[in-house]
Amino acid sequence: MITTKQRAQLRSMSNQMDTIFQIGKGGISDETLRQVSAALEARELIKLRTLETAPVTSREAAVEIAEALGAEIVSVVGSRFVLYRESENRKRIFLDK
Repeated sequence: MITTKQRAQLRSMSNQMDTIFQIGKGGISDETLRQVSAALEARELIKLRTLETAPVTSREAAVEIAEALGAEIVSVVGSRFVLYRESENRKRIFLDK
């Protein structure tokens, strides 16, 4: 569980990030979860978005993916959301206490 201060730190880091995944009309599949998990392991912090054709809202997608992968929801704004999961092998982000 990350603190409010750590969430703010991660949110500021995500401002300059590009969106690397889109959830479309196919929704959230096992393949999507596998790819997001691999991206979280490599980057720890990723930005995703839901398209208008997606069967879920960005909040619903964030909750579903975070629960499935053991990630933390950093922020949900409009159609975009940011997830964080500490890497097991390649720790790159060191959060304040």
